[in-house]
Amino acid sequence: MNSTQHERINQITSSTLIVGVYIAKFKHVARAQDNRGVEFGKPIAFENTQAGFELFVSWYRKIIAEQGFQDVMVGM
Repeated sequence: MNSTQHERINQITSSTLIVGVYIAKFKHVARAQDNRGVEFGKPIAFENTQAGFELFVSWYRKIIAEQGFQDVMVGM
């Protein structure tokens, strides 16, 4: 690992929600977990549109509010 990877890994704490997004041409799928791999909520499928992106953002913001996370890290 290089130093950049170490810096990114060190940014993840117990107060960080990690969101993984699987990218496709028309629809994407996202899931949320904590630093231990515990999944929160159900995975969400959203379209490659402005409305789809807004749905995605409101989905992870709801999880942050319900579970008390302070940060979010989205990986695609």
